[in-house]
Amino acid sequence: MAEGSSRLKTPPVRMESQSDEYEYDEYEDFDAYYDEGQDEMEPEDEREPDPECYEYSVFSVDEAKAYLAKEVQTAADALKVPCYAAKALLMSHQWNLDAIQSRTKQDIANLLVECGVLPSADSSLTKEPAIPSNYVCPVCIENQSKEQLRSLLCGHFFCKDCWSQHVVVLVNEGSSTGICCMAEKCLMRAPEDFVIPLLQSEHHKLRYNDFYFKESIKNHSSLRFCPGADCTIVVYAAEVKSKRVECTQCKTSWCFNCCNNYHAPADCDIIKKWLTKCADDSETANYISAHTKDCPVCNICIEKNGGCNHMQCSKCLHNFCWMCLGDWKTHGSEYYECSRYKENPNIASESANVKAREALKKYLFYFERWDNHAKSLRLEKETLRKSQERIQEKVENKMGTWIDWQYLLAAASLLAKCRYTLQYTYPFAYYLEPSPRKKLFEYQQAQLEAEIENLSWKVERAASYDRGDLENQMSVAEKRRQTMLKDFFPA
Repeated sequence: MAEGSSRLKTPPVRMESQSDEYEYDEYEDFDAYYDEGQDEMEPEDEREPDPECYEYSVFSVDEAKAYLAKEVQTAADALKVPCYAAKALLMSHQWNLDAIQSRTKQDIANLLVECGVLPSADSSLTKEPAIPSNYVCPVCIENQSKEQLRSLLCGHFFCKDCWSQHVVVLVNEGSSTGICCMAEKCLMRAPEDFVIPLLQSEHHKLRYNDFYFKESIKNHSSLRFCPGADCTIVVYAAEVKSKRVECTQCKTSWCFNCCNNYHAPADCDIIKKWLTKCADDSETANYISAHTKDCPVCNICIEKNGGCNHMQCSKCLHNFCWMCLGDWKTHGSEYYECSRYKENPNIASESANVKAREALKKYLFYFERWDNHAKSLRLEKETLRKSQERIQEKVENKMGTWIDWQYLLAAASLLAKCRYTLQYTYPFAYYLEPSPRKKLFEYQQAQLEAEIENLSWKVERAASYDRGDLENQMSVAEKRRQTMLKDFFPA
């Protein structure tokens, strides 16, 4: 795992005694602090890890099966039970052996009953039920020889053919760990060693094993399937956190905790609520999804065809911000206001209708910025393609090698990475209650957004900027991004 670091000194704070509340100085102090640290932006401790650094392992299907088998054997040896009983206990405890070992012997016996492994806490795992003679199968109502009878530890006998038909039907329905005894109200579960010999075709055996494996992974607290389309990779992490993992096979990037798109600095609960709200209010927000706006000077209709929010009108050459339509010349000093939602200070005393309109206004403010960055990310794929074409052209014209021009691809890649983080700051800010902490977050958000727009402008016009200027902008943008994650995203 690659590790990096970015740490700035803590901004000036004023601590309140006997309270966890803290208060930050006015925004001018933020500016003074950041301006003071511009020449010393290097980390104070080179060993400090990247705030997004996360240790995990990537398994193939065979490697994941071997890992699970090893855990089952370890549990069987520790608990002194057969492997099928150990697996049932692990499945009921998210494969946490320590949680099982903390229980008494009687507790474990009761757990085995609850898991459907034992018919009662007084039964033995090794005692086979006596096979009856001249037995009539309760399902097919035919006399069966002892060789044709099968039973779980519960002692409910059925003929082999009836058992076989029963498990085939359940396997076709996608069941594996849920295959139980056919007797009425009997909850005994059939282990793998009992089920597989009853499956006649290789197709059904493979299907059963596949379902059982998937159930085991889904039940395991430290294992996740890659959510990429048709991907079979399994990821293991000793500590379950809302951190980014990337599949080595399909290159899908996702959050290990919730298996959705990576969403720092928003946590899993926040992004779940935000996506649900976006889906519910999608029709209300349709009007802001247009790709065109009017130039604030000459009113000509302008289409946004790049990721950068720094727009220049092709008719009057006026430079303005796509989001707030403000003059770009003075925009740098006002960027904080552009990305910060201004709460109505008197909203508590307003009527229900006014509160509802204010709530919608607030949602649309954050949604527009969230949606804009999502669109910018899609548009910047075109920027990456153009960078690749530009490099190819320079190489063909003997103007250097691929290695000489790789910094252009690195800049486009970093731009997408930074904008992705910035996109997810808006759901985080939407649910963040007004406080000094939110003011600091919005300040850092605005600083990051300003640096990203500068980087986007330079990447789209890389021919106009030398390599040193572009790489310096890359460094500043990435340090802003890492600082925000370190301060507001849980480790």
